[in-house]
Amino acid sequence: MKDYYRILGVSRDATDEEIKKAYRRLALKYHPDRNPDNKEAEEKFKEINEAYACLSDPEKRANYDRFGTPDGMGATADAGFGPFTSTFSDIFEDIFGDFFGAFTGQRRRTRPTRGADLRYDLTITLEEAVKGTEKELRIPRWVSCDVCNGTGAKPGFGPVTCPDCNGSGQQRFQQGFFTVSRTCGRCGGTGQFISTPCTKCRGEGKVRRYRNVSVRIPPGVDTGSRLRMTGEGELGEHGGPPGDLYIVINVKPHKFFKREGLNLYCEVPISYPQAVLGGEIEVPTLFGTEKIKIPSGTPSGKEFVLKGLGVPRLGGHSRGDQIVRIYIDVPKKLTPKQKELLQEYARLSGDEVQKSFMERIKEFFSVNE
Repeated sequence: MKDYYRILGVSRDATDEEIKKAYRRLALKYHPDRNPDNKEAEEKFKEINEAYACLSDPEKRANYDRFGTPDGMGATADAGFGPFTSTFSDIFEDIFGDFFGAFTGQRRRTRPTRGADLRYDLTITLEEAVKGTEKELRIPRWVSCDVCNGTGAKPGFGPVTCPDCNGSGQQRFQQGFFTVSRTCGRCGGTGQFISTPCTKCRGEGKVRRYRNVSVRIPPGVDTGSRLRMTGEGELGEHGGPPGDLYIVINVKPHKFFKREGLNLYCEVPISYPQAVLGGEIEVPTLFGTEKIKIPSGTPSGKEFVLKGLGVPRLGGHSRGDQIVRIYIDVPKKLTPKQKELLQEYARLSGDEVQKSFMERIKEFFSVNE
């Protein structure tokens, strides 16, 4: 499996901007136009494009971090990542569009941009993780300004031709033998400038608002599970689609149950008479109570399995079990009557336990002599 982070020279927790900067630097270094007839540089350039195409896409990056492949289904790492595929052409245009636009004389217009993805860390109980639940989340995000309808201009006024680029959206300047174009910093490449901005959004065309989002938590989630809500992320730019909302689950530790995979473990005390004579006890589960029959002579640490009372498999139909581990509760204080009865029991049983143990030890040594 290729290490895309190592290829771009960034850490696994690198931001989108750090990944983009690393790609820009390496792509300029190994670009075929700068390295003609250099097969090694050409292969390096393809490898860099493949890494960036994966790590620049939030969904592909999440799949790669979890499964080792961009699609999360075990496909080969090269699938769909050629340097001249449609996926790469969008990336290439974004990074190098200004540079090559200077030679073609074409005007680079601002394209619709997808909104940023959002992350929400949600803490739930073990009961909610096992049974599933619905949560109402309050998500802060940018929304279109209701005063200017997203134009950024004060009502009654419109955008004017940008004075810095004269409406071209680009500023050209000389660099050695080349004429290089850069996106206009004032208008952002649109060629238009808001001279009288909206007083509510200050020309941004968007304002920060809280939005209530209802999310269904499916049964079987665990700490680290990620739920994706399409279109619930940040607002897109220039008519682009909104990003997505990723909900990262954290399950609080339970005071009684311990989860291991799909199984739930718990410890239940029984008295010494129950261990010796046997009986029936009630055991709590996440779905009510269940009765367990304790055979006579049950030792401390004995485990009983309650089938199908564990955690359901996320997205599946199977379910784990609940494992009940028995321990004998030794009382620290006894009433006079209890002490009297135990002393009588000890007198009647004598040293039977110790004698039985010593006899087994003697047999062991005699066999090994």
